[in-house]
Order: sequence, then C-alpha cells, then structure tokens
Amino acid sequence: MATGLDGRHRDRNGRIEEKRGNTLVRTLRKEYGEDFLRDWRGNAKLSTVREETDMSLTELVRQHRRGK
Repeated sequence: MATGLDGRHRDRNGRIEEKRGNTLVRTLRKEYGEDFLRDWRGNAKLSTVREETDMSLTELVRQHRRGK
C-alpha cells in the first residue's frame, strides 16, 4: 500500500483506506492523541462509536481537533 501526501494509506486503486469497524478506541488514541474520544472506554469499537454518535471517523477527528 502506498502512502499519500496526507500520510493516509491508499489501496492499489488510489482510494484512501478506511479504518475497520472493529478498530478499538485505544488504537485510535495512539494515532489521534490520548484524549481522543475521552468519553469512551478504550475497548469500545469504532463501529459502536459511529453508530451511537451518527458520525464518521473523519467527523470525529475534525470535532476533536476543534476541541469540542
């Protein structure tokens, strides 16, 4: 897999690879900071967070970076 200019992994077709729903919050914290999704337990799955917040990972990251 190639890495794009923005550091995200891309598949062979150039499409940005998405995080899988079974990715744990604690794993995401390694990439986005220890306070990412601070109201969620570390063993919560990304699919659960997305379902309960009705937000994509991109939206969650944007919200986190804005400090909300």
